[in-house]
Amino acid sequence: MPSEDILIIGAGAAGLSAAIDLARFGMRVTVLEARDRVGGRIFTKRDVTLNRAVDLGAEFVHGLAPEIWLPLQQRNIPVTEVAGDLWCSINGKLQRCDIFAEADKVLEKMSDRSPDESFLDFLARCFPGHEYEEAKQWATGYVSGFNAADPAQVSVHWLVHSRRADEQIEGDRAFHIAGGYQTFIDILLHELKKLNVTFELSATVREIKWRPGTIQINAQTLQGNKTFTAPRALITLPLGVLQAAPDSIRFEPHLPREKLHAMERLAMGKVVRVTLCFRDPFWRDTRSFDESKTLADMSFLLSRDEFFPTWWTQMPEHLPIITGWAPAQCAERLAGMTEGRIVDKSLESLSALLQVEKSHVQSQLVAAYFHDWDADPFSRGAYSHVKVGGEGCQQTLGAPIEGTLFFAGEATDISGHNGTVHGAIATGKRAAAEILASLNK
Repeated sequence: MPSEDILIIGAGAAGLSAAIDLARFGMRVTVLEARDRVGGRIFTKRDVTLNRAVDLGAEFVHGLAPEIWLPLQQRNIPVTEVAGDLWCSINGKLQRCDIFAEADKVLEKMSDRSPDESFLDFLARCFPGHEYEEAKQWATGYVSGFNAADPAQVSVHWLVHSRRADEQIEGDRAFHIAGGYQTFIDILLHELKKLNVTFELSATVREIKWRPGTIQINAQTLQGNKTFTAPRALITLPLGVLQAAPDSIRFEPHLPREKLHAMERLAMGKVVRVTLCFRDPFWRDTRSFDESKTLADMSFLLSRDEFFPTWWTQMPEHLPIITGWAPAQCAERLAGMTEGRIVDKSLESLSALLQVEKSHVQSQLVAAYFHDWDADPFSRGAYSHVKVGGEGCQQTLGAPIEGTLFFAGEATDISGHNGTVHGAIATGKRAAAEILASLNK
């Protein structure tokens, strides 16, 4: 059994899954994490009033990905499938809708057999008239909402690839883990503790000096500057942090030109999300514009609101918790606002969509939860997508360098699942396999 050291930078899903595989093989693993917690963009808090988990980052399990389902099933962790009614606010009118069916009229026309183009260019080329205007608007909202992507930049080829990958795991289905995503992180931590993996939290890596077979990492810790050395390192930093180098982290020597070029063809999506906890789920009594139905079983509320166009509840559980989602351009409109102002904007949005006095909504509010991932220096965005002409860039970004520097994280996923927890886990496992293979060379 080998006993070589390995340094892993980043304690997100990719880093934790790689650490498990490498430690199981007998390697001595040290994980460096800038935050004072593990999980990365998985960040769960607990609302003490409702005694419920509130996820501020990743929340949904998308589809039946084995990377997540197998550990949960092995430990009999309850998982609830999202269910309920889909509602839309169209021209100020609340009504049941099926925007996904509408959007699919457009999205299914995308192809990767023609030259790559942006989503907006695709719309202009394939749907030049007004016949599909409603479907085009919902499809554009879906691309910017689900993918947190700028429709003027995102690659159609990448969107096609992602849709195919989702179909293979029933990615249109969504699930909640009992106790939030922290439950899943706790599973990984339990395994890592048994394997004696070492964690250095609050250790912000500032510099990586390397040559083949030797790594020196300089980090700022609570005790001051600290140096770590090893023959190899796995870097699982988010794309936004890598793109901010050398301001965020310095490589010596610099990363190869092809990796820098790959980063330019990838983008970190912007998202602002606010979770509101109320005394009661007051929206249940809201009626449709024709008074025929109520929102009692609402799961999602979709609109064209300029700040928070998407809202979801905890259905099928009838809980007084609702989350507002501001992706892409909506998030940019909120940039620079204080947390209090952003929460206030979310209340304005929700009250307007439900046609309920804002003062009533405020009077029901118990707590609001918010984390600014774009301003967070350890994430610098939500999750990644591919820009036009960026095919192959994820593979280039994830490729090892001289058997010494290895890379993982959702932005390096090539299976079509980047932007997801299971995609991140898969890249950690892929990188671990590459590291183990390098031991025999």
